[in-house]
Amino acid sequence: MEIVREVPKLLPRPVEGHKGTFGRVLVVAGSIGMTGAAALVGRAALRAGAGLVRVATAKSALPIVASIEPSYTTLPLPEDAAGRVSSKAINAILNAAEENDIVAIGPGLGQSTGLRTVVETLIQQEGLRLLVDGDGLNNLSKLSGWPKKRKADLILTPHPGEMKRLWSGLFREEMPKDRQQTATQMAQITQAVVILKGAGTVVTDGQRVYVNTTGNPGMGTAGAGDVLTGIISALIGQLVGANNHSSLLDATILGVYIHGRAGDIAAAQLGQVSLIATDLIDFLPEAFQRAGTA
Repeated sequence: MEIVREVPKLLPRPVEGHKGTFGRVLVVAGSIGMTGAAALVGRAALRAGAGLVRVATAKSALPIVASIEPSYTTLPLPEDAAGRVSSKAINAILNAAEENDIVAIGPGLGQSTGLRTVVETLIQQEGLRLLVDGDGLNNLSKLSGWPKKRKADLILTPHPGEMKRLWSGLFREEMPKDRQQTATQMAQITQAVVILKGAGTVVTDGQRVYVNTTGNPGMGTAGAGDVLTGIISALIGQLVGANNHSSLLDATILGVYIHGRAGDIAAAQLGQVSLIATDLIDFLPEAFQRAGTA
């Protein structure tokens, strides 16, 4: 197992660059009562440098999501009686995915049979870069034998509870107490980049592993993971999708590092107790500057 010790950097932006040059991100997130999750992902992706961001959400939730940030576009999706994205949304999502470099799915979606169908369909799309977070992971964990169906290039972002659910669906033995071992085994069986969140977040593709050194307990707040999803999606769009000069693992490592760096800057100025998820977005510019990647 190779230990990654150096955090990758963004290249300088080309003078002739335009919004299409810097990555196109599709976010599939949110439901009635969980509109903030979708907005946080979209706003974080924009602040992390994505050229274009489109947030696809349940049609009843869309007016709220759209009102939070004018800089992303939106896409209304068919919904079920509970205000969650329904299985009828899959064609609209697939059509939108063709126009984007990365699809991020999960935050605030909820769980249902229809959503499991959506997730199952997406992981079977060859050539699709797919980041699965939050309820995307919870729906995925209920699909039997899903790694054998995987054709998409996957990035999985579980916190310990979500990892435990994924693990119990795939392994007979108990989940190891060692976080690096857990993340590495999950990456190897799923052929995905895995981010096991928490103190000392672990990032691995099953062959290389990085343990993050930034971040603090103040980031244990609702929405912080949604911000991370947006940051990583934006960096994949810039480093992998638009220019194809880096790997999914490298883009993910940089995203985890920058997320924690923004949290450290926020905590230094606001204190850990008062830190909220939107603060992480607000301090992203300084985090990129201090990391020498702006």
